[in-house]
Amino acid sequence: MKLRLIATFLLLAATCGAAEYKAGAARVNISPRESIWMGGYAARKRPSTDVAQDLWVKALAIEDAHGHRVVILTMDLLRVPRLIVEPLAQELKGRYGIERSELLLNCAHNHSGPSPWENDPFTAMAPQEYAKCRRYTESLKDAFATAVGEALRNMAPAAIFHGTGEAGFAANRRVKTAKGYDIGYNPDGPVDHRVPVLEVVGKDGRLIAVLFGYACHNTTVEGSCLRINGDYAGYAQADLEQAHPGAVALFMQLCAGDQDPHPRGGLEIAAQHGKELSGAVEKVLNGKLAAVHGRIGTALQMTDLDFAPHTREQFEKRLNDPLPARVRNARAMLAAYDAGHPIRSIPYPVQAVTFGHSLSLLALGGEPVIDYALRARREFPNAIVLGYSNLVRSYVPSRRVLAEGGYEPEESMLYYGLPGPYAPDVEDRIFSAIGSALKQAGGRR
Repeated sequence: MKLRLIATFLLLAATCGAAEYKAGAARVNISPRESIWMGGYAARKRPSTDVAQDLWVKALAIEDAHGHRVVILTMDLLRVPRLIVEPLAQELKGRYGIERSELLLNCAHNHSGPSPWENDPFTAMAPQEYAKCRRYTESLKDAFATAVGEALRNMAPAAIFHGTGEAGFAANRRVKTAKGYDIGYNPDGPVDHRVPVLEVVGKDGRLIAVLFGYACHNTTVEGSCLRINGDYAGYAQADLEQAHPGAVALFMQLCAGDQDPHPRGGLEIAAQHGKELSGAVEKVLNGKLAAVHGRIGTALQMTDLDFAPHTREQFEKRLNDPLPARVRNARAMLAAYDAGHPIRSIPYPVQAVTFGHSLSLLALGGEPVIDYALRARREFPNAIVLGYSNLVRSYVPSRRVLAEGGYEPEESMLYYGLPGPYAPDVEDRIFSAIGSALKQAGGRR
């Protein structure tokens, strides 16, 4: 494999007169240093007990021969921490000249890590626990900036390759019942078992980084476990870094909104799924990969997603609901009405990163369901579609899932502090923004 990589690198260098890319990677430990409330499962009643597996933020910086850059930040967290994103982006622009469109943030959507503090009253916890979560979240900005700085300092001539593997443990979780759609195990529902892989190799054939993705919630470890860990994505990254000393393995969460691991349980099952995923990546690395080439282009667009019509009266009726989350949501929505700004829409980020016409990364905000990946496969066959990127404020249903109803398009909005389901045009608005971002980034002919 090393000879193949060196030969390909030399071919690229001979063609271009110099290495087509420079790349560098780094990682920073972001494990909490104190017992802390964990995010993702509303049923938890106590904070964490210990750290079973360290959590990381990882950075991959890539620059083309013309100085165009992209920095990809991945994190073993539930959400991209909204509190620090803009301050981080401003700091990175001031320090390194990185434009906001050149910074892609993606979270693993890990349900076994700390609860990010977002000043939203939708998780019931004691004031001292809120304070811990805020301290932790605020500390992440320095960790993220450190990872980016180290990745930029580590940049050296590199070649990039891509390929696709497969792992089979992701399963559709939307089950049709007599009362509508519920969360369970649907072996016949749509899935996307592809494992896209980017291999970043130095001039000497050394593996600098491997960037890989999968479309599946990081919920193997159930809410009864109070030990901090990275779930299957954490185990897969650790496996790869152990097998390739000195390399940084970065996990990208894809369109996992309606995808759960099967089976689920404890840490041992998470390790099992992680082993399957890392094995799929290794198979790609040992196989025939395609060279990535071309100018790096980036674009970040915000589009507004409208909500279905709602009235003050419907939230007033929820104030006596037996479910505390519905009451908390109703109070927040009524407060918005009282302020004269009821929530009618929210901004939604769509980011495109292109490497000429050879490969594109499409980074969508929120928790998009698998239909987005399947449609994009048809319309943009050279693209890898990420979810959980830049801003995670809700599930993102497709037209089909929105019409079916259930947890993702309806009930989950309570916990995200939003008024209800999206308007029927949500999928079309997002794909229109994808097309516009790709055109701006230069990835469409």
